Amino acid sequence: MQSQKNGFREEEGSGERGLLHAWKGYSCSVTPERVLLSRPVLQAALGTRHGVLLAEGGQVYSFGELPWKPDQPSEPVGPILEAALSGQRVVSVAAGSFHSGAVTEDGGVHMWGENALGQCGLSGRNMVADPTPVSVVDPETSPPQAVRVLELACGEQHTLALSARHEVWAWGSGCQLGLVTSVFPVSQPQKVEHLAGRYVLQVACGAFHSLALVRCLAPQEARRPPQDKCGQCNQLLYTMTDKEDHVIISDNHYCPLGVELAEAEGRQASRQGSPAPRLRSSPSEPVLPSMAKPPAFAASEEDPPTTANASAQSTSEDLDGTEKPEPDGGDPKTDPDSAPLADSCKTPLSMGTGPKNSPYPDEQAVKDYLKRLSDHSLAEQVGKSPVTVQCTQPLEESADPDTPDPDPASLPPTTVSSTLNSLVVSCASAVGERVASTYEALSLKKVMSYYYPSGAAGSVPGPGEGGKETREERVRLEESMQGKKSSSLGDIREEEAEGLSRRLSLPGLLSQVSPRLLRKVSRPRVRAVALTPTPVFEAEDHLPSLHTEVWSWGRGKEGQLGHGDILPRLQPLCIKSLSSKEVVRVAAGAHHSLALTAQSQVFSWGSNSSGQLGHMDSPSTVPRLAKMSEGIRVWDVAAGQQHTLLLADGDCFQPILYYCGRQVREGAPGSPQSESGGYTPQAVLLPFCMHLGYVSSVYAGGQSCLALADRNVMGFIASLHELAAAERKFYCKLSNVKSQILRPLLGLENLAVTLGPTTNQLLQALAGHFSRLCHLTGQHSVSLTSFLRRGRDVKGLVMLEHAAIFLDTYKEYCSSVGNFLVMGGFQALVKPSLDFFGKSPELLQRLAETSEENVPLSDLLVALFYLPVRHLHEYGRLLLKLATCFEVVRTDGQTLSHTSTRRQKERHPRHTRHTSSTLDYQKLQDGCSKYEALALLLKRKRKEAEYTYHFWKSFPGKMTDSLRKPSRRLVCESSNKALTLQNAGRFSVNWFILFNDALVHAQGVVPYKNFFSTHHVFPLATLWVEPISEEDTSLYGLKVTSPEESFTLLASSPMEKAKWLRAINQAVDQALSGGGAEALVPGSSAPQRPEPPISRTATYTFYKDSRLKEATYEGRWLAGKPHGKGVLKWLDGRTYTGTFKNGLEDGYGEYMVPNKTLNKNHHYQGHWREGKMHGFGTYKYATGEVYEGSFQDNMRQGHGMLRSGKLTSSSPSVFIGQWLQDKRTGYGVNDDITRGEKYMGMWQDDQRQGNGVIVTQFGLYYEGAFNNNKMMGTGILLSEDDTAFEGEFSEDWTLSGKGTLTMPNGDYFEGTFNGVWGTGLKVSGSYYKPNLYESDKDKNRAVKLGSLAVRPEEKWRAVFEECWSRLGCETPGQGENWKAWENIAVTLTANRRQHRDSPELMSRSHNKTLESLEFIPQHVGPVTMEKYESIRRYLIKACDTPLHPLGRLVETLVAVYRMTYVGVGANRRLLQQAVNEIKSYLSRIFQLVRFLFPDLPEEGGVIPETTTDSPDRRGSSPSDAVAQPEPAQPGRVVSSSALLLPVLLPRLYPPLFTLYALEKEREEDVYWECVLRLNKQPDLALLAFLGVQQKFWPVSISVLGEKKQVLSCTKDACFASAIETLQQISTTFTPSDKLQVIQLTFEEITQEVLALLKEDFLWSMDDLFPVFLYVVLRARIRNLGSEVNLIEDLMDPCVQHGEQGIMFTTLKACYYQIQHEKVT
Repeated sequence: MQSQKNGFREEEGSGERGLLHAWKGYSCSVTPERVLLSRPVLQAALGTRHGVLLAEGGQVYSFGELPWKPDQPSEPVGPILEAALSGQRVVSVAAGSFHSGAVTEDGGVHMWGENALGQCGLSGRNMVADPTPVSVVDPETSPPQAVRVLELACGEQHTLALSARHEVWAWGSGCQLGLVTSVFPVSQPQKVEHLAGRYVLQVACGAFHSLALVRCLAPQEARRPPQDKCGQCNQLLYTMTDKEDHVIISDNHYCPLGVELAEAEGRQASRQGSPAPRLRSSPSEPVLPSMAKPPAFAASEEDPPTTANASAQSTSEDLDGTEKPEPDGGDPKTDPDSAPLADSCKTPLSMGTGPKNSPYPDEQAVKDYLKRLSDHSLAEQVGKSPVTVQCTQPLEESADPDTPDPDPASLPPTTVSSTLNSLVVSCASAVGERVASTYEALSLKKVMSYYYPSGAAGSVPGPGEGGKETREERVRLEESMQGKKSSSLGDIREEEAEGLSRRLSLPGLLSQVSPRLLRKVSRPRVRAVALTPTPVFEAEDHLPSLHTEVWSWGRGKEGQLGHGDILPRLQPLCIKSLSSKEVVRVAAGAHHSLALTAQSQVFSWGSNSSGQLGHMDSPSTVPRLAKMSEGIRVWDVAAGQQHTLLLADGDCFQPILYYCGRQVREGAPGSPQSESGGYTPQAVLLPFCMHLGYVSSVYAGGQSCLALADRNVMGFIASLHELAAAERKFYCKLSNVKSQILRPLLGLENLAVTLGPTTNQLLQALAGHFSRLCHLTGQHSVSLTSFLRRGRDVKGLVMLEHAAIFLDTYKEYCSSVGNFLVMGGFQALVKPSLDFFGKSPELLQRLAETSEENVPLSDLLVALFYLPVRHLHEYGRLLLKLATCFEVVRTDGQTLSHTSTRRQKERHPRHTRHTSSTLDYQKLQDGCSKYEALALLLKRKRKEAEYTYHFWKSFPGKMTDSLRKPSRRLVCESSNKALTLQNAGRFSVNWFILFNDALVHAQGVVPYKNFFSTHHVFPLATLWVEPISEEDTSLYGLKVTSPEESFTLLASSPMEKAKWLRAINQAVDQALSGGGAEALVPGSSAPQRPEPPISRTATYTFYKDSRLKEATYEGRWLAGKPHGKGVLKWLDGRTYTGTFKNGLEDGYGEYMVPNKTLNKNHHYQGHWREGKMHGFGTYKYATGEVYEGSFQDNMRQGHGMLRSGKLTSSSPSVFIGQWLQDKRTGYGVNDDITRGEKYMGMWQDDQRQGNGVIVTQFGLYYEGAFNNNKMMGTGILLSEDDTAFEGEFSEDWTLSGKGTLTMPNGDYFEGTFNGVWGTGLKVSGSYYKPNLYESDKDKNRAVKLGSLAVRPEEKWRAVFEECWSRLGCETPGQGENWKAWENIAVTLTANRRQHRDSPELMSRSHNKTLESLEFIPQHVGPVTMEKYESIRRYLIKACDTPLHPLGRLVETLVAVYRMTYVGVGANRRLLQQAVNEIKSYLSRIFQLVRFLFPDLPEEGGVIPETTTDSPDRRGSSPSDAVAQPEPAQPGRVVSSSALLLPVLLPRLYPPLFTLYALEKEREEDVYWECVLRLNKQPDLALLAFLGVQQKFWPVSISVLGEKKQVLSCTKDACFASAIETLQQISTTFTPSDKLQVIQLTFEEITQEVLALLKEDFLWSMDDLFPVFLYVVLRARIRNLGSEVNLIEDLMDPCVQHGEQGIMFTTLKACYYQIQHEKVT
């Protein structure tokens, strides 16, 4: 290394960064030397006598003494490149005492240096000369995977690695590994299982101990059932000591994990060189650890030495605590602690548990003695003293009076070691009587020396180390400990306040309580208030955690573990006292430890032999605060062998260095100083630090120090440091406010009573937001600190990348301060504050940074809590300052500072410097404007809050209570008479107050100027204001509209009018945008709208309107009226959800009405018009009834279906039909399921009235007149067996009057009848038995049905009327054609839009159908075949979707038809009515079709055939055959059946065909019997029987392409194709399709015969009929009679006389022929 003493005066702009300076000690004459490297240094690490450097580009250099390098001289060398790592991109390096490590970008580990104890993780090598890869593999994964490592930490004999999964891996030797093993060295990296499942942030290694910084578990992870025993050592966690008049409860258990080993095994292990630790089997057994450094007792000066041996064996240590090497040089290491005697990790000794190993003559006697000693004597001793003492923790005045009492939750319980001597000493020191302590110690030593004769504690000395353990050496060890300034265990007196709060005396005598405790009791009681913020979760992802814990393990004889004792720990244990201290970094020296907190404080513990802890307590076994001057904020720490180096902020933002610990002589580096002035006990400033530039991190190791610095280039580095320093300072400030002001105030008793519930709640909210802001600032300061250490790329600044987190936190905080201020909170806090802070609040003044005299206390508090807003300006200023460093590039194109350009050039070699720095510049500028804009906004908000607060102070009191709300702010008010109400009374006074959420109108009477009798609040969200033009009136008026009132305000001048108009509009706009400008992103400067939107979303509760009184509406508004989608809720539980128009329900909506008696809801879902149910809807009644149909004016009107009751209930029934004003009126069908009756007929006022038909499940059929819901008047009644009655009826099924009763055999009665049908009739009249020959009279006897039923065209009128009205016609056929098409288009589009929102309701094909329906077929001009085809196709699609009016009509008709003719309605006597009903449907739908396509010819009209394109058309349209029955004709006849039956009949077919089958049942039974009989015949026999001419008999038939002879036994082979064709008649629906099948059958027969005769030939009917009869028989069609009748009833009239008509007649003839065939 070369000394560059004048290198500090280098030019500022030289642009060097990553400069490394090295030095030793702290004297004024020390000058750091520059470590010269060609590249900037990124990181460094120091061992005892060597160091490692990481330079830019991932290159690694070693310097110092490198004995593991074979060709290196013994003296120190300058930096030499580690060539083995070239090509590897190294990202971090670490150095142990005598070994080094490096981590590459991909997470690989390389180690080199000394490896005798496995510390390099490589087995079988004592030295590793060059960096060698070490495989860190997780064996638990399958297959085992390599672990990616983030960073390394190295000690003297061990190495720790932190993995990317934030777990710790360890290798090397000693208990500092934290592994569950007894075999050392561990050369294969192993996971530290004790930390598994925790998130480790950083690891650090001392010489023989380890530290880990761990993120606290989330609350839900930590919430486990409380344990009462330690999971490790099975000892009780809570102990209760019973005293005479009180009980001491303690939870000061510390697990001495694995310290107590079985004695014999321990010795045996030491002989083998690797200890095998074993825990004692019983936790209650006492232990005498003669091998662990026994605690010494701080004897007073006049005390004689405890034993003769002690004086003979004088101190074997230097004053500074360094032990001399062993005389026999047995240990090759230079480590002062590695003597086997003192190594408590390796060979601890304890009492054996088995009888063979027991060193006691009588084990039980010793146990009893020890127990008596601990319980009785000590209790007596302690009882005499004036202080109540718990043995484990003394009460004594704190050494540091300034330290505030710590938070009880975080106090560290110091422990009693599980050894008796430490128990005795801690109790004794607690009492503070040294005589007693000496006496107890002597008595214990007597016991020990008695039971341990001078062998090796009673066991046979083995070879090697085993024999050294003599009593003299043990005593020497004790005395050597005394030689130090005080005993390590003396530290059990640490942090008395913390111990005190963990102890409970129940109930104590005051005489036995410490004076300190008494003083505490006399203070006002303070409630514990949790001010630890719940973390902002979005922030947690981008910012470092402050909820941390420090865990330590390894050797602890210097107290370096921080657990309050000097015991080793085999596994990691949490240092409880640091749990709430927000530790963000840990560092470990050889025998001391450091923890740096977010509040820039340093806690230190461990060896203080050279003052390296930075405080006077020596040594410290628990963390203590290092003493720093006021205003010094530490932000980086490093620890060497006996010194500590701190990097801090001072008055200016250039970092300064502090040093505490051993001084190093200039002359002889490495040799210890003389005793006088050899070390500094407190941190001293290193004067040269100002010359180093901007130091970003410090390193220490051995006796050396390193500082890594940057020169300030273009102000960039300085600005970064200034930003970080400002944030650290701000966080300390906030923490002070929190701990010194907020927490004490919140903790005051009776605070809630003083403030009142509202204000107290606001204070709690304010405290919560303050805490959150404070926490965020702390996280950010830590983030900025680490930003200085690493890349310093502007993109890494959290405050730019995630500005929203900061902006939101500040907004929420300022909002809570404003709310508290408005409600007079700060005024109310004055009294409690006076009680607490006294009359002269200097503390408040200092914290609030006000220099003015005599500021009122409330103003001080306001200033204090608005302090953070000032910090936003600081953000803006510093970001702008950073941006100016980039501006150079933008303005004149010169090269930027080295800071930016060089940095970016290296980082983005492909980018031009210009681009990336411009981006950075832009980012910084945007960030700056965001923070500045927010600062201005919050400043404005503060003014608003103060203005509002002063307004409330002067406001007349009565209204204040109801109007004053925390979030309400005053905008303006009309107390200056600038605004009056038009047409107000002469004596009335009107005052208008505009708040940010409401306009308040207060009214009063003239004499009482300040007394306003009434006031009304108009919420701004539902307020519309518009200026009235001044032309008509000379008044300056504003028209104000609210949902239930509108009034006019008159302004005194045009200026006032404009002012109020603007103020109201702005306030309304802000209220709508949810807080207005707050909702805008600061800096985005969204343009202010001139006026708020007339249409808006808002919530309002009505107070006047009779229909809506106290109902709340939430939804869209338009000019003061609900308009659009919304929800209306009444107080009685009624709810409407749907669309509104001009303030009324209009469109589709859902309505719920609670029924209190049934405790259920009525529920309506459907259409509305002008506030009433109107259109189609479904109403589910609370009773269980469901109505589905049309409504008008809130009543059922039009067509609808009512289902009453369920099948299981008492009276289930279904009505479908016409309604008028909520009653059944017109035609309807009622199915009474209970009685098994179905009524089809006319209704009036919910009663059967007029003609109708009833059928019952028992086969009764009645047709006739009804009156008053009864059969009354003329009627016809038929029973199942065809008994018929025609005559007068008086009630249901009751005959009364003249009539005729006809028997099934033709006999009949004529006369007067009385009685109920089926029970016995009284008859007076004549009985007739008709003569066989009275045929003419007989003909008239048959009962004609249907004449008394409702005519088919009268049925379902409402259904058709609704369809016409959907097409825009008032009455059927009356309307505009264009309007109808327009309505169809609107309906389809609306339905498509509705279904687009919920696509699951509609299939893809359905959607396509709708698309194709949007193209309207051309319907003007004469209809050609082509047009006719397109109309036909359109109708098929239209009827296919219920969203089209025609489809809706067809769907409804199908529903009513099935409703009528299914179930009980399947009665054969209804067949003719069912057929006529279908015909009436056809004619009425055809009327609609002709209305839509007016040029379509009437029924029976002809469309001329176009000759040119007919062959193509026929070929192209397979369904033409269906629609065109006669291709031979010159044109096409238009008929409703041809056009509409294909659409309608398939859906109506099942009920209709069932009726045919029932009607023709007897005929078909005869036919079928004959078919079955004749089909037993073989083909030729049947052909002969039927009289088929022989020339038509098939000779051979083709079976699978093979000709076979027809034999006399052949069956079902002749005319097979024709038979198969005819069978298809049962699979078709419409008559035209069935006729087509018959025609094809004839063609098949003809084909076959032509093939047989091989010549042309014409059929005569005589020839054809027998052949066709054969085919019909062989086709075996079960319901042929039904098929024939269906075709006959519904076939197109124009077909009857054509070719198909003749063929059909032939089929019919066959059917009748088969019935009457005589089989002989």
